[in-house]
Amino acid sequence: MEKIGLTTTVPVEVIIAASYIPVDLNNIFVMSKDYKEYIDIAERDGFPKSMCAWIKGLYGACLKNNIKKIVGVMEGDCSNTKVLIEVLKSKGIEVYPFSFPHTHKEEDVKIEIDKFMNLFKVNLNQVENVRKRLNKIRILAKELDYLTYGESKVTGFENHVHQVSFSDFNGDFNKFHNDLKDKIEKIKKRKSVIKKVRLGYIGVPPMTGDIYEFVEKLDSSFVYNEVQREFAFPRANEALDIYSQYYNYTYPYDIDFRIKDIKRQIKERKLDAIIHYTQAFCHRAVDHIILKERLNIPILNIEGDKNNRLDARTKLRLEAFIDMVGDLKKVKN
Repeated sequence: MEKIGLTTTVPVEVIIAASYIPVDLNNIFVMSKDYKEYIDIAERDGFPKSMCAWIKGLYGACLKNNIKKIVGVMEGDCSNTKVLIEVLKSKGIEVYPFSFPHTHKEEDVKIEIDKFMNLFKVNLNQVENVRKRLNKIRILAKELDYLTYGESKVTGFENHVHQVSFSDFNGDFNKFHNDLKDKIEKIKKRKSVIKKVRLGYIGVPPMTGDIYEFVEKLDSSFVYNEVQREFAFPRANEALDIYSQYYNYTYPYDIDFRIKDIKRQIKERKLDAIIHYTQAFCHRAVDHIILKERLNIPILNIEGDKNNRLDARTKLRLEAFIDMVGDLKKVKN
């Protein structure tokens, strides 16, 4: 089976039905010990220093890992993806385009998914059969998530890593299913570790993965990972078909749609505060203006760039913010 790279979460059911192995280039890039090499490859080929490190990392990961075909999301994700796709095409990479329509109408989502199925020469029955199989695994993601916020047995980092991996099921959904089942059984035997401050993480998954470990040293923990949870499609089993599943996916559509679900999670998970992570030079950073106005909860915006470790300034800001939230919680109690 041939590998096909993904620039973000897309209807992976179509790709698997077409007998390809999905490979999320984001996960290859950010989890690699040599992640800076991927950025260097892009900058040597002319990508500017002022461009988002993720885009450069995707480019380097694609070339370095000899990925010959990719799915490029042309609408509903990063505004720089179109440029990335054009450069990769010039390097001989075959591109399969996909779009999450800005209109966010179910009929328009259906049109885009039908186009995607036609590109891969698969039909709705084939795709739905794969979807039913994957949804059995997605149930485990919900269980893992509950063990995070409901029983305090899963760390924020574990929650992040396992949910973000649902974008491509680590290239082998059967193995992924078995490994996750085993992991959950072990987690259930743990004792709960309850921290003073319950945090939510919103925004794109971080370059700086050490943020999870750092906040735990401050007697706090992330019990909600917004976008990572969306990658695992927590509402997939309620969807009638693949069209409604991807219609109800919050990440690529308007911010109002995202905020409705974030507010539900704030209440359900009893969050004390939110960390909003944005990437340097990313248009999504502007979302913070709206999020700060609309979410009635303390919120701190931090920004990542090329480094995969928190810098001293960000650590100080996190420490001061969490300390403040802890004091507010004491006053309320």
